[in-house]
Amino acid sequence: MQKLAIQGGARLNGEVRVSGAKNAALPIMCASLLSADDLRLGNLPDMHDVATMKKLLQQMGVRIDSAAQGAIFNAAQVDRLEAPYDMVKTMRAAILVLGPLLSRFGEARVSLPGGCAIGSRPVDLHIKGLQAMGADIHIEHGYIHAQAKRLKGARILFELVSVTGTENLMMAAVLADGVTVLENAAREPEVVDLALCLIAMGAKIDGAGTDTITIVGVDRLHGADYCVMPDRIESGTFLVAAAATGGNITLTDARADILDSVLDKLREAGAKIVVSGDRISLDMQRRPAAVNVRTAPYPAFPTDMQAQFMAMNSVAEGSSMVVETIFENRFMHVQELRRLGALIEVEGNAAVIKGSAHLEGATVMATDLRASACLVIAGLVAQGETVVDRIYHLDRGYEHIEAKLSALGAQIRRIR
Repeated sequence: MQKLAIQGGARLNGEVRVSGAKNAALPIMCASLLSADDLRLGNLPDMHDVATMKKLLQQMGVRIDSAAQGAIFNAAQVDRLEAPYDMVKTMRAAILVLGPLLSRFGEARVSLPGGCAIGSRPVDLHIKGLQAMGADIHIEHGYIHAQAKRLKGARILFELVSVTGTENLMMAAVLADGVTVLENAAREPEVVDLALCLIAMGAKIDGAGTDTITIVGVDRLHGADYCVMPDRIESGTFLVAAAATGGNITLTDARADILDSVLDKLREAGAKIVVSGDRISLDMQRRPAAVNVRTAPYPAFPTDMQAQFMAMNSVAEGSSMVVETIFENRFMHVQELRRLGALIEVEGNAAVIKGSAHLEGATVMATDLRASACLVIAGLVAQGETVVDRIYHLDRGYEHIEAKLSALGAQIRRIR
């Protein structure tokens, strides 16, 4: 099993390019199932979850050819309408094939995701929405088996905001008969990116980025060329790492307009931030000031940045509170931060962090994707060597993170 060994104390300096967004790439890759024509995707990140999604689509019969900074997807010969358990258990985003398969082929068999380390992410919102559109759905032997001659447009109100639920039902609706209205829909930029790709393929979608999305079904979609948006969570992770280490970095191929809540908190921590086109520069000349964080659906502060800010707050000046409202079990990195000397107390969904001038290197274990990034940041500021174990979580959602950090001056290496 691979690990990361980090020698702490180096300030991050330099320039780094932001990769394509994992959370946009995965649903957009699933959108290739909606057409028999080529979908050419650019800016696909090179990471484990993207490779897993490619493998799943290829198992279904999708032909995937490599292209410059991306790939060409062709679903003209799909012959297996199933997402098996061995795929879904490693990547919950595999549930996103359900809507496209049912909409275009009239049938889908997708494994239930099972447990998740950071909390439950129920698929009942997906199922209820598809049933409202006329699908006949049975749960059997751990699989969702859905059938429909042709889905019908419907008004669907989400009880809870769900990003994957919004994406799945939006893809199901583009080929449905009639008009579908999704209310209390997710507003995340990744949802907008999927909608823009679908529109490029001939879909009729209005309201993406708001809480009400209207889709007018069409008979077929055609091929398209589309470039995946930059990863806002990778952007935020590198900015927080630079702030925690007192660094000075510039992100290229970035988007500041989808990072408002993160940039505001970094400014509050004392960072000087300059935005120019697709470049975001951060300069931190002091020890960070502690900042309070409360996660909530977009455009509020993202749950996927909570752990990284907790690492920065662990070495900040003053005390802070982090409140997690999205996932009920997303503080598992706290125990590992404590191994490095962080002063953190947890009660329910709130963590109180008393900033410490120094952390000390130790061996720690990653429990999920963003917790991995948190521990890497903590290792960058800790005295001595920190070894982060179980970094397969990290490889799921970051493209060559140790190479990028090394280019910024970090002393970090991958070991077996």
